[in-house]
Amino acid sequence: MKAIVLILFSISTLSACSKKTDPMFSNTNTTTPPATTTPVAATDTLSYLALGDSYTIGQSVTAQESFPYQLAAQIPGFKVKEPVIIARTGWTTGQLIQAIKSSDINGKTYNFVTLLIGVNDQYSGNSKDDYRLKFVDVLNTAIKFANGNKNHVFVLSIPDYGVTPFANGNDAIIGPEIDQFNAINLEESNKAGVTYINITPISKLAANDLTLVANDGLHPSAKMYNMWVQQLVPQVLKVFKK
Repeated sequence: MKAIVLILFSISTLSACSKKTDPMFSNTNTTTPPATTTPVAATDTLSYLALGDSYTIGQSVTAQESFPYQLAAQIPGFKVKEPVIIARTGWTTGQLIQAIKSSDINGKTYNFVTLLIGVNDQYSGNSKDDYRLKFVDVLNTAIKFANGNKNHVFVLSIPDYGVTPFANGNDAIIGPEIDQFNAINLEESNKAGVTYINITPISKLAANDLTLVANDGLHPSAKMYNMWVQQLVPQVLKVFKK
């Protein structure tokens, strides 16, 4: 955890942040559970919990540009409350679990929950078996926060940071490892019956488009986060059918 701690794992805060932007990406990498919708009036206000690490807080972009805030701002027909964010740059899955336990959100429920975690498990060299156990733990916790409704939980795959300038051409090593961790969270998400959004192909586009990378040379830009949101919005709308 040396140089990367300064960027991928730099200090942030466990908090609710603020973020927003543009573009589009076709939704061809989504695994959705059988349709079970919860009718919600268009005037309803939705609550939203985002769990994760630097990719959830939007390291190196403004708060309004993070994917949770862009998502909250772009769900047509609904007002979404300011996202409640439990995330910090550098957190492994185990650290996220501990942070949730010590937070003030226990016992609360939310209309929908997003979960994106695992890049720091890969970087730290944590075993895949350990990641699987902890991912299942935090995924089950996310479902509880969604009031037990698995259809209201959305898991995002881990981005491939190996294509970024910071990785210094090591994608041949990093990419396959990220794929292995993503195979685990995909399998466990499918078992749990939650929606899985594969944003990893979008992250790989940064290899040839530096506008998708933040100024730290590592994390996504607001533009890339918006591309994630274009995949998320239709999936969220499916479960809040008017």
